[in-house]
Amino acid sequence: MNAEKRKPVLIVEDERKLAEVLKDYLTQSGFDTHWLASGDEVIPWVKETMPELILLDVMLPGKDGMTICRELRAFSNVPIVMITARIEEIDRLLGLELGADDYICKPFSPREVVARVKAILRRAQGPAAGIGASPRLLLDQDKYRATFDGQALDLTPVEFRLLNILHTQPGRVFTRNYLLDAIYADHRVVTDRTVDSHIKNLRKKLQSVSPDEDIVRSIYGVGYKLEL
Repeated sequence: MNAEKRKPVLIVEDERKLAEVLKDYLTQSGFDTHWLASGDEVIPWVKETMPELILLDVMLPGKDGMTICRELRAFSNVPIVMITARIEEIDRLLGLELGADDYICKPFSPREVVARVKAILRRAQGPAAGIGASPRLLLDQDKYRATFDGQALDLTPVEFRLLNILHTQPGRVFTRNYLLDAIYADHRVVTDRTVDSHIKNLRKKLQSVSPDEDIVRSIYGVGYKLEL
């Protein structure tokens, strides 16, 4: 991990003591960190210094975390972990639909946060390229980019991983549980609606290129498959 200089993990948290604990644990695990306490500082800082990952509190002075997440996704696919004390399902799903990669509820173990960070960064690298390749849909694992019929798709990291899983075996039906386990390697408890939410967003982006075609097909009561 220390073989080469890494981009910093950005911690956006207005509680100083909590931010300092996160900084200490991440530093001990080999990460460089940077801390911001105000939501208004995030977008300018990220545009100037792209971080490796963002730990983003929902309730912040200035811009709130949901607004920041939405604005970040307009120009960046940097992995985002939302941190909040609100555990209502609607907040959890809203954060994911806005493009967040993960959601951690307070109170939490700092070790768990570090484990989540490591897991997300491993997943962001993606599996080996070249499996199940289609001339219409091309996935670049190194640059984390996807093109469909020659047009670039603006995918979040979770959407990219989801599409990549479906792309490995076109025509195969992947169950929701399989997809959940694949995109969330730590096996935390989430609902089927989480996958449905990501599929919905992925479909919109694919159909923006080919409006009359639905290449991600739903199999009622089972899951999803890719048809090309």
